[in-house]
Amino acid sequence: MNDSRPMQLQLETPAQEEWPVLVDIWEAAVRATHHFLPDTDLLLIKPLLASQYFPAVQLTCARDSHGRITGFLGCAGNRVEMLFVDPARHGLGIGTRLMRHAIDQLGVTRVDVNEQNPAALAFYRKLGFEVLDRSRLDGGGRPFPILHLGLATTV
Repeated sequence: MNDSRPMQLQLETPAQEEWPVLVDIWEAAVRATHHFLPDTDLLLIKPLLASQYFPAVQLTCARDSHGRITGFLGCAGNRVEMLFVDPARHGLGIGTRLMRHAIDQLGVTRVDVNEQNPAALAFYRKLGFEVLDRSRLDGGGRPFPILHLGLATTV
């Protein structure tokens, strides 16, 4: 039996002591999916996760049947600010389960995605999001265009 099927996942708030695990998942996922992001930017962002970004969002993690964290999301208001899944577990429904929780339980209707990450855009479109707007720079002023998405039922 595959212990990482979505129905086997437990969703909960991670303890602050577990944030280093989230940072590791973030780094592995970014390296696997954000090929456009230079290592210098990755190294600048990484220390900000626990000091600035995690405290600013409501974190939810997904745990497998062994209690291991396999992915997480961070929400603020009606927005998903971050969603990362261990790349060894991509395609198993973990991201979908976290997003369904965000939409159904937390009232999320908005998410931003890097334009240079077409797999993420396809993922969000499959969940019912559509492109509302585009910014030519990311939130840090870097030349990585951002697509602003909204849940189709709320736009």
